[in-house]
Amino acid sequence: MRSKHLSPSSPSTAALFDLLGRRWALRVLWELRDAEASFQALHERCDSMSTSVLSQRLRELRAAGLVDAEKGGPYRLSEHGRVLLDQLRWVDEWTRTWSAALGGAIDTRETKPR
Repeated sequence: MRSKHLSPSSPSTAALFDLLGRRWALRVLWELRDAEASFQALHERCDSMSTSVLSQRLRELRAAGLVDAEKGGPYRLSEHGRVLLDQLRWVDEWTRTWSAALGGAIDTRETKPR
C-alpha cells in the first residue's frame, strides 16, 4: 500500500488514512463486517458503486491485507481487517448519539436489510 502524501511522523497511519479515505473503501469493509460476501452481493449492498470501482477497492484492500478471498470465492475481512473494524465500532455508536443530538437529522439505519 503506497500513499502519495505520507506523513514523516507516522507514514503507516498516513497510508492507512489514504486508503480508507478513498471513495467506498470503508463501505466495502463495513459491508464485510458480519459475513463474507460474493462480488455480486457486495455490489448490491453498495448501492451505486460501479463494478470497476468495486474491483479496484477490493484489489487495494486485499493488497493492504484487510480483505481476503480465494480465487472466485467470497470476500471476507482478514484478521487485520476484523481488528481494524473492531477499533472503528465506536464510530457507529458515536454516529447514533450524534444523530439523536441533531434530532435524527442523520439517518443511521442500515442502507439495505440483510
